[in-house]
Amino acid sequence: MTNTIARINLFAFTGKMKTLHLTWVAFFISFIVWFNHAPLMASIRDTFGLSNQEVTTLLIMNVALTIPARIIIGMTVDRFGPRIVYSLLLAFSAVICFVFAASTSFEMLAVSRFLLGFVGAGFVIGIRMIGEWFPAKQVGVAEGIYGGWGNFGSAAAAMSLPTLALLFGGDEGWRYATALTGVIALVYAAIFYKMARDTPEGATYFKPNKSGAMEVSSKGDMALYAIMKAPLFLTLALLAWKLGPASLKILGDLATTSIYIGLAVLYLYQLYHIISVNKAVLKEPVPEIQRYKFKQVAVLDLAYLVTFGSELAVVSMLPLFFMDTFELSGVMAGILASGFAFMNLVARPGGGLLSDRFGRKRTLMIFLGGLAIGYMGMSQINSDWWLPVAVLMTMACSFFVQAGEGAVFAMVPLVKRRMTGQVAGMVGAYGNVGAVCFLTVLSFVTPMIFFLVIGAAAIATLIITALVMDEPEGQMAEVLPDGTVELIAVK
Repeated sequence: MTNTIARINLFAFTGKMKTLHLTWVAFFISFIVWFNHAPLMASIRDTFGLSNQEVTTLLIMNVALTIPARIIIGMTVDRFGPRIVYSLLLAFSAVICFVFAASTSFEMLAVSRFLLGFVGAGFVIGIRMIGEWFPAKQVGVAEGIYGGWGNFGSAAAAMSLPTLALLFGGDEGWRYATALTGVIALVYAAIFYKMARDTPEGATYFKPNKSGAMEVSSKGDMALYAIMKAPLFLTLALLAWKLGPASLKILGDLATTSIYIGLAVLYLYQLYHIISVNKAVLKEPVPEIQRYKFKQVAVLDLAYLVTFGSELAVVSMLPLFFMDTFELSGVMAGILASGFAFMNLVARPGGGLLSDRFGRKRTLMIFLGGLAIGYMGMSQINSDWWLPVAVLMTMACSFFVQAGEGAVFAMVPLVKRRMTGQVAGMVGAYGNVGAVCFLTVLSFVTPMIFFLVIGAAAIATLIITALVMDEPEGQMAEVLPDGTVELIAVK
């Protein structure tokens, strides 16, 4: 462990460490923008007179678009490179952030919050970039630092934005606080574009041979890929149902039915692309040296659903949960709730480091078991608890949640290098599938049941991981432009 740590010098600002710092800061800012509403939700609720269902709808809308966005960004970054894609994404999110801050109706809030979900796809960009700059023996801890320090943006938002809103003053202080996060994103977009580079000098940036869908290695993998695509569309259909006449009645029958039909058509269109991109697999076997196991991607999808998916859901609801349960002010509730995301600073890098050191599969299983126990503990929190103990319980649970995220993405760059963006995009999208599903559950049940549902999902995922996942080992092969083969160690 000593040798691995020695080579990650966090105080260096050249080469791969410069790239790591530039990238985690970009993700940190994108996370502040993405969750700038959560600690200010009480003020937003009062300004617009929102019902509990409308508040929950905003929380769900915030994570819904990230599902397709991470798939799209994954393909885009593999094609065009992280530097330009991250810069454009930050600039785009800044503009939408300004629209949210200037909203005059619930509908305007909902649409802008929905569009702001796109900024959550920034995570995928950094995964590919870090994978380009760090070798396999360091990639887990490097990805963990990137993801953990970036995810801390939600804690930074929770700790700072309520205070900033008070400093700006008045009932409209939340508008200025959220708009300020957009200004920061816009400025950093220019900085990132000027200073970042896609790969080390002289390195090859491998691109997918085909676009529109991931390449797979067998007919069975193609079928599994098609199956794993379905929940991405079903989750968006769940959102349409939530907004439709059967629930919130924001959408009418015609609009809801049209969305269902549109999603079905898009899924069939995606199946067409899967077959088109992989038609060679139907005719003859893929050479052994170029194969990978898609079941690895499928298990990582599910693991990220219960780790990052639960984090998004809990970070979204925890400030209000503390505020209502313990009768706290908005500022105090935001500060205490930030403890859940605060653990990202050490937990996610720690999960990556332990995964590098002690094995990918074993480490992930330990963290899945720990977060299941943690959520069961959180389900028991009520107004009778001593507040410091409740905060410590959330932080203990969050350690396993975020360390599990680090363990997941310690494996993502080791699946297939030229498709790292697409793999990260699909795995990341499943995180948002989890968030939408868990927040939908929350809209119908008490927080106690909400936490228990997440714990049960974690136990199911632990069993699947134990039975299905293989420990990454050996080498993955990539073909250089001149036709020669480059072998990349995965252990």
